[in-house]
Amino acid sequence: MALALGVDTGGTYTDAVLVRDETEVIASAKSLTTRADLAIGVGKAISAVLTQAQVSPEQISMASLSTTLATNALVEGQGGRVALVYIGFREGDLEKHGLRDALKGDPALVVAGGHTHAGTEARPLDVQAVEAFLDSNSGISGFAVAGQFATRNPAHELEVARIITDRTGAPVTCSHHLSAKLNGPKRAVTAVLNARLIGMIDRLIGRAQDQLVTLGISAPMMVVRGDGALMSAEQARDRPIETILSGPAASIVGARWLTGAENALVSDIGGTTTDVALIRDGKPAIDPEGARVGGFRTMVEAVAMRTHGLGGDSQVHVVTEGLGGGIFLGPRRVLPVSLIASEAPDEVHTALDAQLRAPTVGEHDTRFARLVPGVHAEGLGARETALVDRLGQKVLPLSDLLKTRMETGALTRLMDRGIVQVSGVTPSDASHVLGRLDAWDAEAARKALELVARKRIGTGDMLAATPDLLAQMIVDQLTEQTSLTLLETAFSEEAEDFGVLAPDLARHVLTRKGLAGHRGLVALDAALNVDVIGLGASAPSYYPAVGERLRCRMILPEHTGVANAIGAVVGRLTLRRAGTVTAPSEGRYRVHLEDGPQDFSDSDEAMALLESILRAEAEGEVRGAGAEDIRVIVDRDIRTARIEAQEVFVEAMITVEASGRPRVASD
Repeated sequence: MALALGVDTGGTYTDAVLVRDETEVIASAKSLTTRADLAIGVGKAISAVLTQAQVSPEQISMASLSTTLATNALVEGQGGRVALVYIGFREGDLEKHGLRDALKGDPALVVAGGHTHAGTEARPLDVQAVEAFLDSNSGISGFAVAGQFATRNPAHELEVARIITDRTGAPVTCSHHLSAKLNGPKRAVTAVLNARLIGMIDRLIGRAQDQLVTLGISAPMMVVRGDGALMSAEQARDRPIETILSGPAASIVGARWLTGAENALVSDIGGTTTDVALIRDGKPAIDPEGARVGGFRTMVEAVAMRTHGLGGDSQVHVVTEGLGGGIFLGPRRVLPVSLIASEAPDEVHTALDAQLRAPTVGEHDTRFARLVPGVHAEGLGARETALVDRLGQKVLPLSDLLKTRMETGALTRLMDRGIVQVSGVTPSDASHVLGRLDAWDAEAARKALELVARKRIGTGDMLAATPDLLAQMIVDQLTEQTSLTLLETAFSEEAEDFGVLAPDLARHVLTRKGLAGHRGLVALDAALNVDVIGLGASAPSYYPAVGERLRCRMILPEHTGVANAIGAVVGRLTLRRAGTVTAPSEGRYRVHLEDGPQDFSDSDEAMALLESILRAEAEGEVRGAGAEDIRVIVDRDIRTARIEAQEVFVEAMITVEASGRPRVASD
């Protein structure tokens, strides 16, 4: 009997499951995710599932981790302070290609150097400029290095990485290690995001491994990639960007395993995000343009997933303009008031009671702040430092924390860095008020919703007459926004082009009237013509109404709340390596390798060499990660041009995929 342990660390909960012989879930458990030290939540979830199954730690033959931590961090704009060395490009490219947005004020150096399309040096690398840049910037958690045509010749990227390592010891991400494709600016964005995540994911994996050892589990640890395949923990530490959409990808693998669905939309609601993807003919589609998360298009191979900042812990925003008023949710995750009150009851209830006694609702009512313990607050400005000192180890109402309007921006920056957490009213609080949840402090949730319900809209009336009515408004809004998310995905995947963008089609008046079954002089009917698999701990609470709204079959499988953790243990270890052969001149075929280009007079000989190198790398790494029964698939994308009635070789992209099941021992 082989027992595999799957763990999923989400924004709110950490889930653990035990799967026997890849066929049966024998136990599952949940624990609150402890952001201050993720190992605490991981340890509690694992201990609970071992106790429930009545098995000893020594019986575990494999452990695998999926996480939404990287996805959530990019959606919420969090992560460490990074620096970019941009080789061979122009200063204006930082703005033009979205790198300024990805850097979020972190430093960048545009330096002379880079290569040509053929892999020859365009200009010498300005080493002195790189060294001066390193000397003038401290407190960097990770560096990103991106060179012009580095996939044709990575020499300058490798040299800059060597200099950074020698002078700082900080981790370095080279863009050519993340993708073999052209598009330097897009590779640079991907490298910046990878560098930003390195410290965060390294801490998660390290602490998770420590916790396994503490619990007596000696099994190797795997991590789920964004395409649903598994990678070793060491590979994930080097390339954490590949774990974006890890949790959602695991959910699709888990959904397929739980239901056997051939064609369905999968909608996974967590605390921070709702992730939607399509299973077609039994397989999730891979996004050909690269994963898009947090507004950034990356070069990471991942499932074609639409990630929206909508979850059980999404912030509730009140619309006070207009006569009708209303609310909308997200995209930022906040601490539910019911949760922070369960952890600091005296401070929160005292402040809420004072706010309820006030004659008018204050701007910062229901909002509390606390430091995230264990997070390094480096490179802060004066205002940020003042807020950190003022908070100390306390939970403070924002009205007490913020002394001036200028400090609001400083607080936002601290939240973006993951140094401070702020509370607010969320759908989780609404569910406590309605009696659908009882995990935290329901009385605090009721007080918070009463305060928000008192806010005035354009007519002068209160937003809602009672906390219960507001709670239902919040849940209804979650239903509406989830339905729109599903409709957008369905329209975007339609084979037929309607000539209108998917978001506009989802919100079109005819779509809305059709879903409502309009009957007038015109009869309108619309429905989602595919099953929806609802995943997530709160899916049974929220998703039946979504199925009714979209007039479709809503599948809520057993173990829906831990589908991510299930997906983490039923996938395959997979590794892809890709490379390029070009034709710089007639009769010459150039193989672009890590140690520089090599030329051949025969295209087949060039492609054979590249394929053998890629095969050796892919097979070696996947075997070293713990795979057995390895299967190799080779894809040759050969591009030719017709010149004077002859087919002429232009370029070939060779991709080698090696995959196998993680090696397990049975007792």
